[in-house]
Amino acid sequence: MNKNISSVFWIVIAITAAAVLWGVIAPENLQNVSETAQTFITNSFGWYYLLVVSIFVGFCLFLIFSPIGKIKLGKQDEKPEFNLLSWFAMLFSAGMGIGLVFYGAAEPISHFAISSPSGETGTPQAFRDSLRYTFFHWGLHAWAIYAVVALCIAYFQFRKDAPGLISSTLYPILGEKVNGPIGKTIDCIAVFATVAGVATSLGIGATQINGGLNYLFDIPINFTVQLILICIVTVLFLASAWSGLGKGIKYLSNMNMILAGLLMVFMLIVGPTILIMNSLTDSIGQYISNIVQMSFRLSPNDPGKREWINNWTIFYWAWWISWSPFVGIFIARVSRGRTIREFLIGVLVAPCILAFLWFSIFGVSAIDLEQTGAFHIAGLTTENMLFGTLDNYPLTMVTSILALVLIAVFFITSADSATFVLGMQTTYGSLDPSNSVKLSWGIIQSAMAAVLLYSGGLSALQNTAILAALPFSIVILLMIAALYKALSTERKDIKQSEKYQKPRSPRVKKA
Repeated sequence: MNKNISSVFWIVIAITAAAVLWGVIAPENLQNVSETAQTFITNSFGWYYLLVVSIFVGFCLFLIFSPIGKIKLGKQDEKPEFNLLSWFAMLFSAGMGIGLVFYGAAEPISHFAISSPSGETGTPQAFRDSLRYTFFHWGLHAWAIYAVVALCIAYFQFRKDAPGLISSTLYPILGEKVNGPIGKTIDCIAVFATVAGVATSLGIGATQINGGLNYLFDIPINFTVQLILICIVTVLFLASAWSGLGKGIKYLSNMNMILAGLLMVFMLIVGPTILIMNSLTDSIGQYISNIVQMSFRLSPNDPGKREWINNWTIFYWAWWISWSPFVGIFIARVSRGRTIREFLIGVLVAPCILAFLWFSIFGVSAIDLEQTGAFHIAGLTTENMLFGTLDNYPLTMVTSILALVLIAVFFITSADSATFVLGMQTTYGSLDPSNSVKLSWGIIQSAMAAVLLYSGGLSALQNTAILAALPFSIVILLMIAALYKALSTERKDIKQSEKYQKPRSPRVKKA
């Protein structure tokens, strides 16, 4: 056995292989079991997901306004490794890529015309709710989940020189137990949550590329086509992973931002521009005004609204949590040298602004087509809604191909980033995991995505994300407690040091 590979690698490989084998042999059974478990969790622990994610948001805001925010994620003389634009591009591409394109038109149109949070589809209230709740699902709460995990990893790894492992962040409260079975269990939970979360996104990416090809070129939508797409993209992202973090992911992330920017600006110009800007401004106000109410909305006495919350809000919170080990570790890796305050403001605010712009442009463009009767976007499958929207505006073929390329590049960057993180987590926190380890994880992720699609399509992918998130949410709460304890101790030490370093006023002798 390679001495650089930890036992976590083999344990999670075994668990994932068992899940893949289960999906191949008995796909219907896997679908039924995952669906039953998912229903139980959303019905029994929906309140828990809402509370725990709200705690994450509160903790981030507390640190931003606290004197603790001055502490640097690294040594005091360190400078950030990546410039601001590349840093933002990488964290955004890893954090939301495929999902943003997949749901860009689909989520707002769904809330407006298919299943409204208020229960009144097609109304002015449904229009307002469509963007308000989309902003809620992709805004501060999502990025707060990523931010707390990333902050914990970056602080302990770069300031305290601990290994870049999830378990290492719990040393202040668990002590040497992090080096034993408890620590290994925590790392296994984190790695499996990462595999499940990324597999979900890879499956969604393959589904939407297939949908786009079907809409444009009549290529059939089926598992065979999706499997071929997964295989092609797997080869591409493994080639990128082989080239290393500073080249592959950095260049692809910058390319993502350029492509996304071009598509957004074009649609803003040719779409209902005034309506888009009015809706963006109004929805930001609605989002800020109602954020507390939305954060704790569970509708226990209204089964219809409760089902909507389970299918959207609870699913999203679980999806973000299942992604948080991967995105958190990756964001930590590229954020060395920034202060806690700078880090949190950057991670929380900048991606939210871009997400709000994206959903306003594509969501309002789709809703406008639906409202005016120009095209029935809501009648399309989820993966075709973006392409149906683009089809009703100028340069359809150009924008649709651009969207396909964007999805593919997001697909590659997400998987590429995940192979690095999984490699890091299974080689004792190495900042430069071997290519053989990254290659192994790349193949495993793709196999997991393929099996989940085979066993139950998108619903199986979503169920898996929710199941993987529950145990890791408990780990995140422990990470927050450990980080606060360590930061409080360091803050006291800094104050004590500043006290002794203050120059004393010279004494004046009495005459």
